[in-house]
Amino acid sequence: MRLSHGFIPTLKETPAEAQIVSHRLMLRAGLVRQTSAGIYAWLPLGLRVLKNIERIVRQEQDNAGAQEILMPTIQSAELWRESGRYEDYGKEMLRIRDRHERDMLYGPTNEEMVTDLFRQSVRSYRALPQMLYHIQWKFRDEVRPRFGVMRGREFLMKDAYSFDIDRAGAVISYRKMMLAYMRTFQRMGLKAIPMEADTGPIGGDLSHEFIILAATGESQVYYDAAFEEIDFLSSGAGGFSHDKPDDLARFFQEMTTHYAATDEKHDLARWDQVTAERKREGRGIEVGHIFYFGTNYTQAMGATVAGADGKPVYPEMGSYGIGISRLVGAVIEASHDDAGIIWPDSIAPFKAAILNLKPGDAPCDAMCETLYASLAGNALYDDRADRAGAKFADADLMGHPWQIVVGPRGAAAGQVELKRRATGERIEVTPEAALARIG
Repeated sequence: MRLSHGFIPTLKETPAEAQIVSHRLMLRAGLVRQTSAGIYAWLPLGLRVLKNIERIVRQEQDNAGAQEILMPTIQSAELWRESGRYEDYGKEMLRIRDRHERDMLYGPTNEEMVTDLFRQSVRSYRALPQMLYHIQWKFRDEVRPRFGVMRGREFLMKDAYSFDIDRAGAVISYRKMMLAYMRTFQRMGLKAIPMEADTGPIGGDLSHEFIILAATGESQVYYDAAFEEIDFLSSGAGGFSHDKPDDLARFFQEMTTHYAATDEKHDLARWDQVTAERKREGRGIEVGHIFYFGTNYTQAMGATVAGADGKPVYPEMGSYGIGISRLVGAVIEASHDDAGIIWPDSIAPFKAAILNLKPGDAPCDAMCETLYASLAGNALYDDRADRAGAKFADADLMGHPWQIVVGPRGAAAGQVELKRRATGERIEVTPEAALARIG
């Protein structure tokens, strides 16, 4: 993308309504614009980040054996009446009546709909287990939406739902999804800590939320440093596989043996047993939540399969959510400095920003064009006729992992300045060496 024609409306001043770092930086860097309270339009830069997060989430769901579907945003109230949640859910649910006076709603979650799809299609225990997921927009009518995409009314979620013939199978599905989550967050450059959680209005008796550290987090969190030392992406000795129950049992033991708790569930006696050098605490942001809730929905909605003896069985269910749009804000909260955003490489909108310090200078222009073509859509080319200081400030604000700075002196000598955004390191190298470093 050439910045001179890009739709990236950066701001020098911080809008008054932005109360936290991620909201301020998302507005200033031109990622989003608010269209009404708690509802945002995603502009090109922000949408690229959203799609990159979505790609990683999708890959790890597929690797865990989940199958992607797409459920609609508008649901029938009758399904929610079957489960008993329609009246109980509260004012967060946006209720709608269509032209035929039928009660509808904008989905805040999808347990009822996926259970209905399951009961229409699966008849025998032989088709189990099943794990289905979708990535879809949701709406919850927050009383006071705030903090930008961190607490908005409309948001993008990944929801997965598992169906198993018994509790033992459901626990395996739960562990598979927990491993998928830890892999997902590690690929995004995040240290996520799984913490035992309340199940809330979805119900159930086994639940974990995934917390990343950030100074502006909603909860105080406490955990053992052991979580920071585990490589969830390793597939060799000591690694974990989705396909091996023994691996999953060992993984789950690791996740539940080491101490981790929010302030609501903090146990001082257990915390005192953690050695001082391994204690970690701070503020945390929830970026994912998983639940096991048994037959709550299959029983309420009459969803059965024929068991091995031919008798009807209510499958055991689990639900697994990741806030994809929320993650954009959460990553910024965890990774920024006074100059702007610091994107992890895996989800950055572009790998690099190319800064032409003298547009119109033939060697500068030629070198920048060659770099831009070589990066094949993975670079933002700042070709604006603007002063160098403004280009440096905008590049830092947008947070691209690398900056390739091309000036007349360097271009004449066949050199560029390569800057690593996260560390501030600057080196002079050839264009070829810069491309090799960026990858």
